[in-house]
Amino acid sequence: MQPHWNELLVAFALVFILEGVMPFVHPAALKRLLLKLSATGERELRLVGFCSILAGLLILFLVRP
Repeated sequence: MQPHWNELLVAFALVFILEGVMPFVHPAALKRLLLKLSATGERELRLVGFCSILAGLLILFLVRP
Protein backbone atom coordinates (compact mmCIF):
# COMPACT_ATOMS: atom_id res chain seq x y z
CA MET A 1 0.00 0.00 0.00
CA GLN A 2 1.43 3.35 -1.07
CA PRO A 3 1.56 6.10 1.54
CA HIS A 4 -0.64 9.02 0.64
CA TRP A 5 1.86 11.80 1.33
CA ASN A 6 -0.27 14.34 -0.49
CA GLU A 7 -3.23 13.72 1.82
CA LEU A 8 -0.97 13.97 4.88
CA LEU A 9 0.43 17.29 3.68
CA VAL A 10 -3.09 18.58 3.01
CA ALA A 11 -4.06 17.60 6.56
CA PHE A 12 -1.05 19.46 8.00
CA ALA A 13 -1.86 22.49 5.85
CA LEU A 14 -5.42 22.53 7.19
CA VAL A 15 -4.12 22.31 10.76
CA PHE A 16 -1.82 25.29 10.16
CA ILE A 17 -4.65 27.27 8.59
CA LEU A 18 -7.04 26.55 11.46
CA GLU A 19 -4.36 27.26 14.07
CA GLY A 20 -3.61 30.61 12.44
CA VAL A 21 -7.18 31.93 12.32
CA MET A 22 -7.45 32.97 15.98
CA PRO A 23 -4.15 34.90 16.24
CA PHE A 24 -4.91 36.62 12.93
CA VAL A 25 -8.52 37.55 13.66
CA HIS A 26 -8.34 38.41 17.37
CA PRO A 27 -4.85 38.31 18.92
CA ALA A 28 -5.95 39.92 22.22
CA ALA A 29 -8.52 37.18 22.81
CA LEU A 30 -5.87 34.56 22.11
CA LYS A 31 -3.59 36.13 24.73
CA ARG A 32 -6.39 36.03 27.30
CA LEU A 33 -7.13 32.41 26.41
CA LEU A 34 -3.49 31.41 26.78
CA LEU A 35 -3.32 33.10 30.18
CA LYS A 36 -6.37 31.11 31.31
CA LEU A 37 -4.88 27.91 29.92
CA SER A 38 -1.64 28.46 31.82
CA ALA A 39 -3.66 28.61 35.04
CA THR A 40 -5.59 25.41 34.19
CA GLY A 41 -4.52 22.18 35.85
CA GLU A 42 -2.76 19.42 33.97
CA ARG A 43 -5.60 16.97 34.57
CA GLU A 44 -8.13 19.26 32.91
CA LEU A 45 -5.81 19.93 29.96
CA ARG A 46 -5.25 16.20 29.49
CA LEU A 47 -9.00 15.60 29.55
CA VAL A 48 -9.56 18.28 26.88
CA GLY A 49 -6.75 16.78 24.79
CA PHE A 50 -8.21 13.30 25.13
CA CYS A 51 -11.67 14.52 24.12
CA SER A 52 -10.13 16.28 21.13
CA ILE A 53 -8.41 13.05 20.07
CA LEU A 54 -11.68 11.13 20.39
CA ALA A 55 -13.56 13.75 18.38
CA GLY A 56 -10.93 13.60 15.64
CA LEU A 57 -11.04 9.82 15.53
CA LEU A 58 -14.84 9.88 15.36
CA ILE A 59 -14.76 12.35 12.47
CA LEU A 60 -12.20 10.19 10.64
CA PHE A 61 -14.33 7.10 11.23
CA LEU A 62 -17.42 8.83 9.84
CA VAL A 63 -15.69 10.43 6.85
CA ARG A 64 -13.30 7.72 5.69
CA PRO A 65 -14.67 4.68 3.84
